[in-house]
Amino acid sequence: MKKLLKIAYYILFAAIVAVALLLIVSIFPITGNYEVKIVLSGSMEPAIKTGSVVVIKPELNYKIGDIITFGKDTKKDIPTTHRIVETRAISGKMLYTTKGDANGDPDAREVREKEIIGKAIFSIPYLGYMLDFAKKPIGFALIIIVPAIVIAYDEIKKIWKEIKRMRKKKQNNIEQDKDVGEL
Repeated sequence: MKKLLKIAYYILFAAIVAVALLLIVSIFPITGNYEVKIVLSGSMEPAIKTGSVVVIKPELNYKIGDIITFGKDTKKDIPTTHRIVETRAISGKMLYTTKGDANGDPDAREVREKEIIGKAIFSIPYLGYMLDFAKKPIGFALIIIVPAIVIAYDEIKKIWKEIKRMRKKKQNNIEQDKDVGEL
């Protein structure tokens, strides 16, 4: 039973670290590198489920079939993640026609190359719900801070037990030295 609890403890610890890292990466993306985005609509189902986390990376070239994330990424504007269904070049500039897999028609507006944030490398279903919740103050407290406090408390308790054990051992050694000295 103790072994199972220890395994569960380390899994929880790894999950907290992973969520914290994803949260940090999604809040402070490094331009030109991997980014984490949350898919909030079902337009790409079944390939990418609603509430998934999508890891994207900028590429030099995009082709038909690639799933890309494009558009403004601000607090008010959410980027779109759709599949490229057609490409064309005008005066050396690439234009992409995109479409959500679950949508009947292609998107009304073509996407310019400079609007593309990156290509979807992979997605993790439903993790986006947790990340979105963790971005809110109550979610951050429940998902990151509370488990971190529990883990820190557990570690402090272990350190305190070890200090007590060492003190007792030292006290026993002192008493044994007194006993030897009296003989």
